[in-house]
Amino acid sequence: MSTDFPATPDVAKHLAASPVNPWRAAWALTRREWIRFIRQRNRVVGSLGQPLIFWLLFGAGLGPSFRLPGATDGLSYREYFFPGTLVLILLFTAIFATISIIEDRREGFLQSVLVAPVPRWSMVLGKILGGTLIALAAAVIFLLLGLTTDIPLGVGSFLAAIAFLFFIGLGLTALGFCIAWRMSSTQGFHAVMSLFLMPMWLLSGSFFPPGDNWIGWIVRLNPLTYGVAGLRRILYSEGTEAARQAALPVDLPGAWMSGVVSIIFVVAMLILAWRVAAVRTAGDLQ
Repeated sequence: MSTDFPATPDVAKHLAASPVNPWRAAWALTRREWIRFIRQRNRVVGSLGQPLIFWLLFGAGLGPSFRLPGATDGLSYREYFFPGTLVLILLFTAIFATISIIEDRREGFLQSVLVAPVPRWSMVLGKILGGTLIALAAAVIFLLLGLTTDIPLGVGSFLAAIAFLFFIGLGLTALGFCIAWRMSSTQGFHAVMSLFLMPMWLLSGSFFPPGDNWIGWIVRLNPLTYGVAGLRRILYSEGTEAARQAALPVDLPGAWMSGVVSIIFVVAMLILAWRVAAVRTAGDLQ
């Protein structure tokens, strides 16, 4: 019985001559992350529900006693907390999206990807880009709520905010990738989330403005502080000078400083994620 399959050496020669496109492999992983997110409705509701509840409850509870140091009256706590809530949505959605790395390793899918004839950077890019787009979609939906506040959100600031949110989400997802890659259980990941990632967000100027005490120094050393500051400046970029003075803290990092530090953070996290995934471990074959 004849067959049309080539011999084994011919198969190896054919695969070597026609390698898998790494960009297509990265896009396939990105699309897979998005499809899994859409099909899990509890993740969709949780990514928006919890930050929205925080925004409403904290805005109502802390609003009467809130006054921004160094600024005039008129800014409510709900408006001050709005950029921080956007970053919280990015943090929750992007970080929890990287939990799929632990699940993929447990189910054997990650091992299949690692032995595929594609460079590891395409796998890293696909996972990080998928989590970033998921986080961005949730943040954009919440960004539309800015139209119900006194934030001067115009078309230009809206588009700039989306671009900056994508940038912040890219860094946070890469950070989550670095943490999840070495984890063997979701319980350990949640522990890191509680002890490291949540304090990182709390000490970024999202929840309260930095002061002149030791907490203020920690806030200034936190790279996420500059992402929140840059987003805050973008949201009020189309307002009047008086509105900006009333809404922006006096010691808020400048626009250039916020952009430079955010770029350094994102690039560093992407390089670290690639380096972490490039090192072969025994867990890759488990």
